[in-house]
Amino acid sequence: MRIIGGEFGGRSIQSISGPGYRPATGKVRQAVFSMLESRGLIWSETRVIDCFAGSGSLGLESLSRGARQAWFVEKNKKAAHSIQQNCVTFKINPDRFRILIRDVFSVLKRPDWRPFQLAFVDPPYGKKYAFPALSRIGSLLDPGGYVVSEVESDLDFQEAMFQDLELLLNRTYGQTRIGLWMVRDRR
Repeated sequence: MRIIGGEFGGRSIQSISGPGYRPATGKVRQAVFSMLESRGLIWSETRVIDCFAGSGSLGLESLSRGARQAWFVEKNKKAAHSIQQNCVTFKINPDRFRILIRDVFSVLKRPDWRPFQLAFVDPPYGKKYAFPALSRIGSLLDPGGYVVSEVESDLDFQEAMFQDLELLLNRTYGQTRIGLWMVRDRR
Protein backbone atom coordinates (compact mmCIF):
# COMPACT_ATOMS: atom_id res chain seq x y z
CA MET A 1 0.00 0.00 0.00
CA ARG A 2 1.27 3.46 -0.91
CA ILE A 3 0.59 7.10 -0.08
CA ILE A 4 -1.40 8.59 -2.96
CA GLY A 5 -0.63 12.31 -2.92
CA GLY A 6 1.38 15.09 -1.37
CA GLU A 7 4.89 15.14 0.06
CA PHE A 8 5.11 11.36 0.61
CA GLY A 9 3.19 10.38 -2.54
CA GLY A 10 4.26 6.98 -3.90
CA ARG A 11 6.00 5.88 -0.71
CA SER A 12 5.06 2.52 0.81
CA ILE A 13 3.27 2.26 4.13
CA GLN A 14 4.39 -0.52 6.47
CA SER A 15 1.42 -2.25 8.09
CA ILE A 16 0.55 -5.37 10.02
CA SER A 17 -1.88 -8.06 8.95
CA GLY A 18 -4.43 -10.00 10.90
CA PRO A 19 -8.15 -10.30 11.61
CA GLY A 20 -9.95 -6.98 11.33
CA TYR A 21 -7.08 -5.19 9.55
CA ARG A 22 -7.99 -4.05 6.07
CA PRO A 23 -6.21 -0.83 5.12
CA ALA A 24 -8.23 1.59 3.01
CA THR A 25 -7.61 0.83 -0.66
CA GLY A 26 -5.99 3.44 -2.87
CA LYS A 27 -9.25 3.93 -4.78
CA VAL A 28 -11.23 4.59 -1.59
CA ARG A 29 -8.55 6.88 -0.13
CA GLN A 30 -8.42 8.85 -3.37
CA ALA A 31 -12.21 9.26 -3.31
CA VAL A 32 -12.18 10.36 0.35
CA PHE A 33 -9.45 12.95 -0.13
CA SER A 34 -11.07 14.27 -3.30
CA MET A 35 -14.36 14.70 -1.37
CA LEU A 36 -12.62 16.65 1.36
CA GLU A 37 -10.59 18.85 -0.96
CA SER A 38 -13.60 19.62 -3.15
CA ARG A 39 -15.29 21.02 -0.02
CA GLY A 40 -12.43 23.44 0.51
CA LEU A 41 -10.53 21.70 3.32
CA ILE A 42 -7.28 23.59 3.93
CA TRP A 43 -4.74 21.02 5.04
CA SER A 44 -2.33 23.48 6.66
CA GLU A 45 -5.13 24.52 9.05
CA THR A 46 -6.31 20.99 9.80
CA ARG A 47 -5.72 18.81 12.84
CA VAL A 48 -6.73 15.20 12.18
CA ILE A 49 -7.71 12.35 14.49
CA ASP A 50 -7.51 8.89 12.91
CA CYS A 51 -9.69 6.59 15.07
CA PHE A 52 -9.19 2.82 14.78
CA ALA A 53 -6.04 3.84 12.89
CA GLY A 54 -4.81 0.33 11.95
CA SER A 55 -2.11 1.04 9.37
CA GLY A 56 -2.52 4.79 9.87
CA SER A 57 -2.98 5.24 6.12
CA LEU A 58 -5.64 7.95 6.47
CA GLY A 59 -3.68 10.02 8.98
CA LEU A 60 -0.43 9.53 7.05
CA GLU A 61 -2.13 10.58 3.82
CA SER A 62 -3.39 13.70 5.64
CA LEU A 63 0.12 14.54 6.87
CA SER A 64 1.48 13.98 3.36
CA ARG A 65 -0.99 16.56 2.07
CA GLY A 66 0.11 19.10 4.69
CA ALA A 67 -2.15 18.54 7.71
CA ARG A 68 -0.88 20.53 10.67
CA GLN A 69 -1.05 17.52 12.98
CA ALA A 70 -2.45 13.98 13.09
CA TRP A 71 -3.33 11.88 16.11
CA PHE A 72 -3.53 8.13 15.61
CA VAL A 73 -5.72 6.12 17.99
CA GLU A 74 -4.95 2.40 17.84
CA LYS A 75 -5.12 -0.03 20.76
CA ASN A 76 -3.05 -2.78 19.08
CA LYS A 77 0.57 -2.18 20.12
CA LYS A 78 2.03 -3.80 16.98
CA ALA A 79 -0.11 -1.62 14.71
CA ALA A 80 0.77 1.49 16.73
CA HIS A 81 4.46 0.61 16.46
CA SER A 82 4.06 0.24 12.69
CA ILE A 83 2.52 3.73 12.51
CA GLN A 84 5.44 5.07 14.58
CA GLN A 85 7.93 3.42 12.21
CA ASN A 86 6.20 4.96 9.18
CA CYS A 87 6.38 8.42 10.77
CA VAL A 88 10.09 7.95 11.48
CA THR A 89 10.77 6.56 7.98
CA PHE A 90 8.95 9.52 6.39
CA LYS A 91 10.91 11.88 8.68
CA ILE A 92 7.75 13.53 9.99
CA ASN A 93 8.48 16.10 12.68
CA PRO A 94 7.41 14.57 16.04
CA ASP A 95 5.37 17.74 16.76
CA ARG A 96 3.10 16.84 13.84
CA PHE A 97 1.88 13.47 15.13
CA ARG A 98 0.80 11.71 18.29
CA ILE A 99 0.07 8.01 18.70
CA LEU A 100 -2.36 6.97 21.43
CA ILE A 101 -2.25 3.25 22.22
CA ARG A 102 -5.72 3.27 23.67
CA ASP A 103 -9.25 2.16 23.02
CA VAL A 104 -11.09 4.70 20.83
CA PHE A 105 -14.02 4.92 23.24
CA SER A 106 -11.76 6.01 26.12
CA VAL A 107 -10.38 8.77 23.88
CA LEU A 108 -13.89 9.90 22.93
CA LYS A 109 -14.55 10.62 26.61
CA ARG A 110 -11.94 13.43 26.48
CA PRO A 111 -13.63 16.36 24.69
CA ASP A 112 -11.31 18.74 26.55
CA TRP A 113 -8.49 18.15 24.04
CA ARG A 114 -7.93 20.97 21.58
CA PRO A 115 -10.49 20.43 18.84
CA PHE A 116 -9.77 18.72 15.57
CA GLN A 117 -11.08 19.75 12.16
CA LEU A 118 -11.18 16.25 10.65
CA ALA A 119 -11.86 12.81 12.11
CA PHE A 120 -11.57 9.43 10.43
CA VAL A 121 -13.67 6.63 11.93
CA ASP A 122 -12.60 3.39 10.27
CA PRO A 123 -13.47 0.53 12.66
CA PRO A 124 -12.83 -3.16 12.00
CA TYR A 125 -15.63 -4.67 9.93
CA GLY A 126 -18.26 -6.69 11.76
CA LYS A 127 -17.55 -5.23 15.22
CA LYS A 128 -20.46 -2.74 15.37
CA TYR A 129 -18.20 0.09 16.57
CA ALA A 130 -19.09 2.63 13.87
CA PHE A 131 -22.40 3.97 15.18
CA PRO A 132 -21.31 4.26 18.86
CA ALA A 133 -18.11 6.07 17.76
CA LEU A 134 -19.98 8.37 15.36
CA SER A 135 -22.49 9.27 18.05
CA ARG A 136 -19.62 10.63 20.22
CA ILE A 137 -17.02 11.96 17.76
CA GLY A 138 -18.60 15.41 17.24
CA SER A 139 -17.45 16.54 20.70
CA LEU A 140 -13.81 16.38 19.56
CA LEU A 141 -14.29 18.58 16.49
CA ASP A 142 -14.76 22.24 15.71
CA PRO A 143 -18.10 23.25 14.20
CA GLY A 144 -17.69 23.03 10.43
CA GLY A 145 -15.20 20.18 10.82
CA TYR A 146 -15.60 16.90 8.93
CA VAL A 147 -16.03 13.28 9.93
CA VAL A 148 -15.35 10.48 7.45
CA SER A 149 -16.29 6.89 8.20
CA GLU A 150 -15.39 3.81 6.20
CA VAL A 151 -17.50 0.75 6.99
CA GLU A 152 -18.85 -2.39 5.32
CA SER A 153 -21.28 -1.59 2.50
CA ASP A 154 -24.32 -3.17 4.16
CA LEU A 155 -24.26 -0.58 6.98
CA ASP A 156 -26.36 2.38 5.84
CA PHE A 157 -25.88 5.85 7.29
CA GLN A 158 -28.96 7.30 5.59
CA GLU A 159 -31.35 6.69 8.48
CA ALA A 160 -28.78 7.14 11.27
CA MET A 161 -28.93 10.39 13.19
CA PHE A 162 -25.86 11.50 15.12
CA GLN A 163 -25.93 14.46 17.45
CA ASP A 164 -23.84 17.35 16.09
CA LEU A 165 -23.37 15.70 12.65
CA GLU A 166 -25.04 16.49 9.34
CA LEU A 167 -24.72 13.77 6.70
CA LEU A 168 -23.28 15.19 3.46
CA LEU A 169 -22.47 12.04 1.54
CA ASN A 170 -23.26 8.32 1.70
CA ARG A 171 -21.62 6.22 -1.04
CA THR A 172 -20.56 2.65 -1.64
CA TYR A 173 -17.36 1.51 -3.35
CA GLY A 174 -17.64 -2.25 -3.81
CA GLN A 175 -17.77 -3.74 -0.30
CA THR A 176 -17.01 -0.39 1.37
CA ARG A 177 -19.39 2.41 2.38
CA ILE A 178 -18.10 5.94 2.92
CA GLY A 179 -20.01 8.46 5.01
CA LEU A 180 -19.06 12.13 5.19
CA TRP A 181 -20.52 14.48 7.81
CA MET A 182 -20.05 18.10 8.80
CA VAL A 183 -20.10 19.04 12.47
CA ARG A 184 -23.03 21.37 13.20
CA ASP A 185 -22.65 24.60 15.13
CA ARG A 186 -23.59 23.78 18.75
CA ARG A 187 -25.08 27.20 19.55
